[in-house]
Amino acid sequence: MKTKIRLGGMFIWVFMQLSIAQNHTFTLTSPDLGGQFSLKQVYDKFDCGGANISPHLVWKNAPEGTQSFAVTMFDPDAPTGSGWWHWLIFNIPADMHELSAGAGNPQLKLLPPGVVQSINDYGEYGYGGPCPPKGDKAHRYIITVYALKTDKLDLNKDSRPATVGFYLNRYALAKASIMAYYQRK
Repeated sequence: MKTKIRLGGMFIWVFMQLSIAQNHTFTLTSPDLGGQFSLKQVYDKFDCGGANISPHLVWKNAPEGTQSFAVTMFDPDAPTGSGWWHWLIFNIPADMHELSAGAGNPQLKLLPPGVVQSINDYGEYGYGGPCPPKGDKAHRYIITVYALKTDKLDLNKDSRPATVGFYLNRYALAKASIMAYYQRK
């Protein structure tokens, strides 16, 4: 009987530990994205017809030791051979846990001083929404938040996406991603 009680107790302990771990997983969500981008987030040039407003993003349960955050948006399906970087933003303070809709527009000044939105593959600073070629398959857009073990990346707004990506991976404690799709017919 004692063996059954011990095994039962051990099962309950393991189950509780798994539940606690799930509740503390670093996660990223967006109340603006339901699996698809709307015209609100789509790029506003090249006849894409969107408003180019970056989505509202919320993250929680960053790992201990997080000193700053960064966010990227990448299209691995772009017909370039190397994908397309739509957004790179870094040096987000560790006490911030969301970006409001439109924060990707540097002219709106919705971010604290020191946050950097570097150049994207459109050759612009800040957010550049989806704009796949007409008739192409639906593209995947991967938005990732990085919890970093440094308070500041020593990069500036002219830092190229590959360079930013190198430093993000070098200093990442954890990352969380969401994916949304967009297709132009």
